[in-house]
Amino acid sequence: MTMRTTTLQCPICRDALHLRGAIWQCTNLHSFDQSRHGYVNLHVVQHKHSSSPGDTEEAIVARHRFLKQGFYQPLLTQIQKLLSTYSIQQVLDIGCGEGYYTLGMSDVVSNVIGLDIAKSAIQVAAKSDHAHCVRWVVGTGTVLPVADESIEMCTSLFSPLPKLELLRVLKSQGYILIATPAPHHLYDLRAALFETVKAHFSEKILQQLYPEFELQHAWLENSSFTLDQKNLSDLLTMTPYAYRAKPERRLALQAKSSLDLQAAFWIYLLRKCC
Repeated sequence: MTMRTTTLQCPICRDALHLRGAIWQCTNLHSFDQSRHGYVNLHVVQHKHSSSPGDTEEAIVARHRFLKQGFYQPLLTQIQKLLSTYSIQQVLDIGCGEGYYTLGMSDVVSNVIGLDIAKSAIQVAAKSDHAHCVRWVVGTGTVLPVADESIEMCTSLFSPLPKLELLRVLKSQGYILIATPAPHHLYDLRAALFETVKAHFSEKILQQLYPEFELQHAWLENSSFTLDQKNLSDLLTMTPYAYRAKPERRLALQAKSSLDLQAAFWIYLLRKCC
């Protein structure tokens, strides 16, 4: 029986996990089955605050359909260029969702782990990974199931940042790659939903990470596209905007046959200072 060692660690005792056949196990004999689709669930009950944490299945499926259409491909392309420029060979994608960006990163990075708290999101991601390029893990960012100082780069694309865990798992001089909405991201969509449009304040992310992480580069990525009614419905379902809007405003927006939009993202690359 083969045994493979990875950077994954037991979420119960924090001992290293080894893959024996289709079972992940530590030396204390805590065991976790690998599913037939290739993911492992390391989100143990001790770390759960909800029976169904993370995004709803409806939002996950809608995001999967929307991203497959390529509307956010320019963002993925810029991320891939950055990873290639810095010759990154290992990535932990925290809050990977249904895996669109994670799979894209695996095209240019040899060792990628995709982690999300929503089991249904990881299931969609693993089923989409036909070549088994990514190690898919159900887990929480607040207790990352990876070993100390074992990761070259952590990515957080529109997901919360667990600063203390990032400091623990990143190697010395390791990187964080962050994508977050720019102030005018989807402005026309938000203007249709709300009487007052609040700008996204992306700089607060950098403030939260200072001084342990130092900003290396920042990029502003813009793209424009036109959505038909079906893709617009998926976008509304996958974002939190529509659920905060008045029902009549959402219904009026959903009734549109098409909508021209501009996406705008800040991409930040930071480096661990020690």
